[in-house]
Amino acid sequence: MSSRSLSRELALLMLGQTNDRGETSAPRHRSDPEPALEGLLQQALASLSQHVRDALDSSAADLQTAQQELLDSELQEQGVQQLPRVRQHLQQGLAAAEQALNRLSASLELPRLLLLADQEEVRRGAVERARAVLRDREDIDRRLDAVMEGWRLGRLPRIDRDILRLAVVDLAEFATPAAVACSEAVELANRYSDEQGRRMINGVLRRYTTAVRSGA
Repeated sequence: MSSRSLSRELALLMLGQTNDRGETSAPRHRSDPEPALEGLLQQALASLSQHVRDALDSSAADLQTAQQELLDSELQEQGVQQLPRVRQHLQQGLAAAEQALNRLSASLELPRLLLLADQEEVRRGAVERARAVLRDREDIDRRLDAVMEGWRLGRLPRIDRDILRLAVVDLAEFATPAAVACSEAVELANRYSDEQGRRMINGVLRRYTTAVRSGA
């Protein structure tokens, strides 16, 4: 995982600690104090630590489910009429085991992120990205709304909105190639959102980058 990716993930967690007022709220005056970004960074690190623990707990629960399903399949009475039920238990057990392994794979990467988060380059990149989103959020949201195609940014889950905002900042201010920004936004969605969120983020960013290239 690159320092840019680490910075983006920490910035995402930092933004999650702020109040997302949306475009209907009163505009923020320039004289307002900027959120204490260093404090947000510390909260983000604490949130990441909790995410590690939650992921490991979920993995353990998935493994227990897999074990129970496999046990149930063994306890089924013999006979052709029981085969569909046995097959169902086996499939559910294997699915739960696969989910547990996927969670564990993701969890093993997170302690490394925590360790590398102390690097000055990573911390600086996280703070700069969070600051850019907080500073220009209303403008960023208007640009994203313009490519939502019958949907509104405000209707998306908070985590999906922040992933999109960070991708826009990366494209506009950090000279990140469009393909990289989109790919890494989807990776964040894989970790923090769900399948529907991942598809939505991918589609919105594809339309956004097309609009940017065409000068729209």
